[in-house]
Amino acid sequence: MRPDSTRTPAGGTFFQTARAVAWSFFGVRRAVDLERDAERLNPVHVVVGGVLGAALFVVVLVVLVRWVVGSGVAA
Repeated sequence: MRPDSTRTPAGGTFFQTARAVAWSFFGVRRAVDLERDAERLNPVHVVVGGVLGAALFVVVLVVLVRWVVGSGVAA
């Protein structure tokens, strides 16, 4: 059997993985992009990127809330 020469190898770049995770957090994906990412990206990298993205989101929210609460208190 000949290998399929039209298929791209798995293992996209860091930027491709970060972009795919960011768009998934936003909740808007085109079907073509989803299929392309499924072929190119390593699932482990996507999971790690998702966990890091969620942690960053929580840290930003905590810092924002502390800043808002801390600046509004008159002592």
